[in-house]
Amino acid sequence: MKRVIIIVLVGLLAWQGYLKYQASRAENLVRQVSVDVEPSSGPSPRKSETVPSDLFKCDGRTHCSQMRSCAEARFFLQNCPGVKMDGNNDGIPCEQQWCK
Repeated sequence: MKRVIIIVLVGLLAWQGYLKYQASRAENLVRQVSVDVEPSSGPSPRKSETVPSDLFKCDGRTHCSQMRSCAEARFFLQNCPGVKMDGNNDGIPCEQQWCK
């Protein structure tokens, strides 16, 4: 019985590590994809960060507590209907949890 408990605990720790790895991988991809516009004759707006659509998919989640990263929250806000992640409508989702 002790052996089973240890195996389950190790499995749970491995799963949590995998989820954190996926979240950091998504954040790194967002940083690589985002591009600043070269200034021409004054300040120009920065292009919005985009997330490759093969990383995430709309699956019915709507709240920040269901997200694992800022990149995931941005994807859901930009691509999925009915999300509730931008209370002040400034275009930045989950400001208190992920996208500070």
